[in-house]
Amino acid sequence: MSTQTIYYGSIAILSFVLLLVYVFRWHKHLDAHVTVIFGMVPMINLFYFLMYSSSDAEAAAHCLKLSYLGGCFLPWVVTMCVAGLCNYRLSRYIRAGSLLLSALFYGLVLTIGHSDIFYKSLTVSQAGSAIVLVKSYGPMHTAYYAVIFGYLLADLVMILRAFSKQQLVSRRILCLLYVPIPVSIVGYAFNAVTIRDGIDIVPLTFLLGEAVYLGIAHRMAVYNESDMLVESIVDSSETGFVTVDFNFRYLGSNDTARAILPALNSVPVDGNINKSKPLAETVGDWIDGFQLSRETSRHLTYRKPAKREADEKLYAVTVDYLSDGVRNYGYQIILQDDTRNQKYIQLLGTYNTDLQQEVTTKTQRIIEMHDRLILGMAAMVESRDNSTGGHIRRTSEAVRLLLAEMKRYDSLELSDSFCKNLIKAAPMHDLGKIAVDDAILRKTGPLTKEEREKMKRHSAEGARIVHEILKETDDEEFRRIAENVAHYHHERVDGTGYPDGLKGSEIPLEARIMAIADSYDALVSRRGYKEAFSFEKANAIILEGMGTQFDEDLRWYYERARAKLEAYYSAQDDVK
Repeated sequence: MSTQTIYYGSIAILSFVLLLVYVFRWHKHLDAHVTVIFGMVPMINLFYFLMYSSSDAEAAAHCLKLSYLGGCFLPWVVTMCVAGLCNYRLSRYIRAGSLLLSALFYGLVLTIGHSDIFYKSLTVSQAGSAIVLVKSYGPMHTAYYAVIFGYLLADLVMILRAFSKQQLVSRRILCLLYVPIPVSIVGYAFNAVTIRDGIDIVPLTFLLGEAVYLGIAHRMAVYNESDMLVESIVDSSETGFVTVDFNFRYLGSNDTARAILPALNSVPVDGNINKSKPLAETVGDWIDGFQLSRETSRHLTYRKPAKREADEKLYAVTVDYLSDGVRNYGYQIILQDDTRNQKYIQLLGTYNTDLQQEVTTKTQRIIEMHDRLILGMAAMVESRDNSTGGHIRRTSEAVRLLLAEMKRYDSLELSDSFCKNLIKAAPMHDLGKIAVDDAILRKTGPLTKEEREKMKRHSAEGARIVHEILKETDDEEFRRIAENVAHYHHERVDGTGYPDGLKGSEIPLEARIMAIADSYDALVSRRGYKEAFSFEKANAIILEGMGTQFDEDLRWYYERARAKLEAYYSAQDDVK
C-alpha cells in the first residue's frame, strides 16, 4: 500500500467519522450550510483517495475533476455559512451571482483534457504503486485562485466586522470561524508544495475545517437558548400539544398529548381526526366550539375517563390558532393537568368567595399574559433602536398620568374602557419601526431628508401591523384605539403632521393624547442625537406647541399632570 493511499484514505475515513459525529449531534436549528459542509468534505476527500489509489489513468483524471467540487463550491458554502452565523443578510442576487460564479469555474474544470483554458496539460502516470499527476495550469486557473482568495477575504471581513460591532453573535463562534481562514490560505497557496510526491495539503485543510465546524455546530446548539426552551416545553411531561389544520387533518402531537388522548396513537399524520369517534368528540368538538365562539382563544376543561374516581384527571384545554405570526395555518390545542385546581373548586362550591377569587386570578393571569405579549412585541421592536431604551414603558405611564387628570375632572366624559384600552394600546404606537432599516433606526446623528421620509413611514406601517395582529379580536374598541394611536400619533392639529396631514378634531382623541406623551418623553430623554432637556425647557416647548402641534383643549389637563410627570421622570435612571 502506497504512502498516498494511506494518507488520503486516513483523511477520508476521519472525514466520515466527523460526519457521523455531526449526524448524532445534529440539531434542527443549525444553519443548513453547516450540514452541507459536512456532506461535501467527506465526499471530496473520498474522491482524492480514489484518485490516488486508482490504477487507471482515465479514472484518476475523472476523480481529479470531481475533487474540484470542493475547490469550486465549498468556499461559496462556507461564505454563506459565515454570513448566516454573523447575522448578515446577503441579497438573493449576491447569493445567486456568487453561486453561478462557482458553477462557472467548475464548468471550466470539466474542460480538462479538452481545452487548455484551465489545465494546459494533465499527465497521469504510475510510479511503482503510486499515482503521479503532472499538471500544467492554464490562465483561468489563476483566476480560479483569485476567486477562492476573494471568498476567504469576504469571510475575514464579515468575521472582523461582526466581532467589532455585533452584540448578538457569540465571540467564541467568531473565533472558531476565523481558524479555517489562515489554514485554507496556507493550503491553497502551497497547493503545489507537497510533503512527498502526490501528497496535497488541500484535503488536510478540508478535514481541519470540518473539525472546526463540528465545534461551531456544538456552540450553535448551546447558544440557541430560545429554541431549546421551546423544545423543553414541548417535550415537557406536564403539557400536551396537538396541532390540526383547517381541514381537521392531524399534524402532530407530543407524548403527553398522546397519553391524555390515546386515540391520537391510531391516527396517521394528515388523517382526518373526525374519522375517529373519540377524537371527534374531544378535539373536533373543541375546535367547533372555538370556531363558533370567534374568541381569540377558548378555554375548556376535559375530564379523562378512569375506572376509579381517585384516578380521574381533569385537564385545562386551550384552543387557539396555529400561526407563524403572519398567517394562520390551523389550530393548536394545549392540555395541562388541572386536576388539583378543579377538584379544589368543586369542593368550595360554584359561588364560594374563594372560588370567585380563584376564577378572577386565573382570568387576570390570562389578561396579563395578553398584555405581556403586546409589551414583548413592542420591546422587541424597541430593542432595535439603541436610542430609545425604555421609551414604550415611559410613554405608557405618561399616557396614564394624563388620562388620570382627564378622568378626575371628567369634562370630556371619557369612559373607563377608553382609558384602559388607550393605556394598553400605548406600547404599540411605534410597532411600525420594525419596517425601518437598522442604519436609520440606529443612527446617532440627525437624519437626512431622505432618511426622515423613510422614518415617517413607520406610522402607516404600524397601523397596518396592528390591524393584522388584532383583526381577529372581539374587542373592537381596543383594535380601533390601537390602530389610531399607531397611525396618527405624529399628526399635528395645524395639519402639518404626517402621514395624512389631518387637522384639529380630524385627529382621533387617543392619538392627540399619545402625541403629547410621545413628545414629552422625547424631550426629557437622552437620544443619540441630543441630550435630555430640562423639565422647564421641555414644558416650555410643549406649551408653545399647544394649538399648532398639540390640541389646545388638552393644555389644561397637561398642566395639571405636569408635576406628576416630572416626579415620575425624575425617578427614571434611563432618561438622563
